[in-house]
Amino acid sequence: MRAALVTSFGTAPVLAEIDEPTAQGDNGMTVDVLAVGLHPRVMSQANGSHYTSTDELPLVPGVDGVGRDADGMLRYFILEDTTRGSMAERVAIDPRRSIVLPDDADPVAIAAAVNPAMSSWVALRQRIDFPKGARVLVLGATGNAGRMAVQVARLFGAEQVIAAGRNAEQLAGLPSLGATDTVLLDDDAEATASRLGSSASEVDVVIDYLWGSPTAAAMIALVTARADRSRPLTWIEVGSVTGPTAAIPSAALRAARLQIVGSGQGSVSTREILAELPDLAAAITAGTLAADARVIPLADVERAWAEAGSTRQRIVITP
Repeated sequence: MRAALVTSFGTAPVLAEIDEPTAQGDNGMTVDVLAVGLHPRVMSQANGSHYTSTDELPLVPGVDGVGRDADGMLRYFILEDTTRGSMAERVAIDPRRSIVLPDDADPVAIAAAVNPAMSSWVALRQRIDFPKGARVLVLGATGNAGRMAVQVARLFGAEQVIAAGRNAEQLAGLPSLGATDTVLLDDDAEATASRLGSSASEVDVVIDYLWGSPTAAAMIALVTARADRSRPLTWIEVGSVTGPTAAIPSAALRAARLQIVGSGQGSVSTREILAELPDLAAAITAGTLAADARVIPLADVERAWAEAGSTRQRIVITP
């Protein structure tokens, strides 16, 4: 069967013929793959930089997807860490790591939206007690996951959602998704800190996709400008687009009631993630969460890789 195959961490995957998958164990099954999202998580898997990488090659990329089982049921599935990923015509899955989707679910929309939406959905549902009426800052709001985080926070009852990002054009479109205010992050660190301090100093929750030096600067700006530093501020670290480490001054933690919480693979169990999937998939199917997807066939996987970094749309691979 055809699959995308990574043979070197320095190059894009290529279309190749590989052996058919084999169902594992008494509960295993194989599904015909319908749609697979090309997420940043998949890119880091394919280049060996993700923290779960085992450096094994060759590998088929893809960590999740939508497929149809032998009984004709549509399933969204999450794979275990494996070298046999989902960017193939068929894949072996553990049905306990999947959910059955409604018949009217759009495989492309589900494949495009579940992964980026899951980061904020699971963080707000499983990692913290998120109160209705909360004020939220999304750092890195112009990426796919950040755009979803704006929508998820509003869906969960946030009173205020401030979207912060570097792309002014994309920021301008976020109020239509639920952002109540936007903050431009640019190379002028002092001006950026001033904008964050005046707009977002009183937020209750930060959903952070950036980390690195922008997070350190933002944290200092918010804590410094906060009127009541004893009021809780929860900082959820979800992504590290701008760097794997951040130099957080100890004073920021001592001078305010600030807690930093990580959310991701490991800090949230598979069981907890699976518990959230039916509601998340229902919200996507209903159009409550908007997905902006672009379909590229598996045969053009090299083109998909080349274009992934230059488009705001989430690329979805279809066999």
